[in-house]
Amino acid sequence: MRITFVAIGWEQLSIGLLSALAQREGHEVGLAFSVALFNDRYNLSLPALAPFFDDQKGVLETIRKQRPDVLVFSPLTGTYQWMLSIAEEAKKLLPDVQVLFGGVHASAVPERVMNQPQVDYVCVGEGDVAFPLILKDIERGSPPCPIPNTRFRLPDGRIIKGEQAGFIQDLDSLPFFDKTLWENHMNLGDLYFTMASRGCPYRCTFCFNSFYAHLPREGHAGKYVRQRGVEHMMSELRLAKQRYKLRVIEFEDDVFTVNKKWLKEFLAQYKKEINVPFQCLTHPQYMDDETARWLADAGCRYIQMGIQTMDDEFKHQTIKRYENSDQVHRALEAMKKHKIHAKLDHMFGLPGEPEAAQEAARQLYIQYPPYRIQTFWTNYLPGTELTRQAREKGLLSVQELDRLNDGLDCDFYRSSSKVQDPRKRKIYKAYEVIFKLIPILPKAALNRLNPEFFAALPTPLCAFISFFSDALIGLIKRNPDHLTYAKHQLHHLTRFFLRKMGLPCRPATTIRARRPFPATRSQGIFGRDHTRGH
Repeated sequence: MRITFVAIGWEQLSIGLLSALAQREGHEVGLAFSVALFNDRYNLSLPALAPFFDDQKGVLETIRKQRPDVLVFSPLTGTYQWMLSIAEEAKKLLPDVQVLFGGVHASAVPERVMNQPQVDYVCVGEGDVAFPLILKDIERGSPPCPIPNTRFRLPDGRIIKGEQAGFIQDLDSLPFFDKTLWENHMNLGDLYFTMASRGCPYRCTFCFNSFYAHLPREGHAGKYVRQRGVEHMMSELRLAKQRYKLRVIEFEDDVFTVNKKWLKEFLAQYKKEINVPFQCLTHPQYMDDETARWLADAGCRYIQMGIQTMDDEFKHQTIKRYENSDQVHRALEAMKKHKIHAKLDHMFGLPGEPEAAQEAARQLYIQYPPYRIQTFWTNYLPGTELTRQAREKGLLSVQELDRLNDGLDCDFYRSSSKVQDPRKRKIYKAYEVIFKLIPILPKAALNRLNPEFFAALPTPLCAFISFFSDALIGLIKRNPDHLTYAKHQLHHLTRFFLRKMGLPCRPATTIRARRPFPATRSQGIFGRDHTRGH
């Protein structure tokens, strides 16, 4: 069968894996991709410019040309409505196409997604086993038997619901991510995304892990945190190094350093054979001097770590993060000692957080000036513990929760609108400006950053200073995140105008070696070479 995946904004590792699984079963795959210039639903939204670059018609035209048997979507809450609209229009073009929704949003509210008339299948939780079975069911037109982790609709409107199976335990039994699917759209060498593990040992209330880890039926989940074997991970990276000119590798694991024994063995191999600068994510409880030394020696240049709040009691009781301030200091000291750039995450507007927590965070960041402080405004996401708490406390009405679950009110931590108190919003905005400036100012100037001064400024001005400072500082410091995003936007902006003039466009990725990844066909997308633009 022909399978088309629909994506928006950026590479999704989940789609890369599903593509590889489909090809392993003998199916052909394609991608309908929206660049979403100036409105990617995550990093950048400029409503005045976005309509001029809307590419929804192009996505639908790609679907029409590929004529898939199955159309696959993996939306976040912020992209859910857009993907529903694509599915609805695709059904008009191809009435017989089967539409499958999966991913985090669908797993949080599967019944609501299944109630949409343009959706035929919903995958809940991990799809490694379910996805090939769904494709087999569609291909054979099998009798309506339940499929694990899946809901689907019969012709008479009845919904068949399969049991929630446990998490796949052997990650080495899975193929590598299909990177060739993205080569026309993303420069995969600039920032190569991959994962060495799945799952997180924590259940922070604002994170999808707070519900996702509990999806399997009781007693059948298996381990939630699972690791790929060192050789399996290395085999992927060897192929990637042969095929692409790798500049930076990013490990997207929730906590890359969770298994020290595995980490030590992997990093030794990585340094010997790959030796490309990399960045990863960690947690204060999984970062010490020894770990930092290993990482730095292997080429780790940047580590992203969540701080979120510096009030230990609030942190433990409300957002269920159980590290303490001493562990945070220890982790930052270790990174500083071994010259690893710390990228820290900080949240504003957490319900019930004492205001003094912002000042405690400011003192921490002055003591250990990080490479970047990423600020996030509290947002409620479907299914999370934080959303349940907000509903119980009356912070979310039934109507607001319904809109949230339908993806109508979601900004993915970029908007301060959830903070109702104008005074608090001004205080938070003042600290946000300070946090954005701390990484660039000399240490002698840091204590002079006065929150009261910035709080007296108009709130929109503070927001502008924060955004402009973060973008400019990131580009000046050549932060891989900023550089890659800027190059990606510029590449597709250029392609937009070239297409308008009827001129050819080059693929985003330059291929060094034509050897495909295992389980991906060299013939590529519906008979065309993956390495050429289409």
